[in-house]
Amino acid sequence: MTRPCPCGTGLAYDGCCGPLHAGAPASTALALMRSRYSAFARADAAYLAATWHPGTVPDAVDVDAGVRWTGLEIFDVVAGGPGERRGTVEFVARYREDGVAHELHERSRFVRQSDRWWYLDGRG
Repeated sequence: MTRPCPCGTGLAYDGCCGPLHAGAPASTALALMRSRYSAFARADAAYLAATWHPGTVPDAVDVDAGVRWTGLEIFDVVAGGPGERRGTVEFVARYREDGVAHELHERSRFVRQSDRWWYLDGRG
């Protein structure tokens, strides 16, 4: 049975974020952002750390396995395409923690260096 990708594209995980989690580079800032959401949904802290820009990555990247990520909505994408150097993605990620619904609204910044996209930082 094919599992849907947590990022909400409607594609199967193996044809969407799965290859990125296995080491394939993201082609756009949006693809990296979606794959990072899927990594949170799958509690994959190693992928989150590996895609965080080395200049801004925290000492420890933790995910709470008790959080259930329930949806992603993209509001705006500025640049971040193939061949571009910077991109911004504004989104809302929905999750449940201890039975209570929450939303994370962020405008994430991405940078392309060394032929790959990196998550730089985000502002709420």
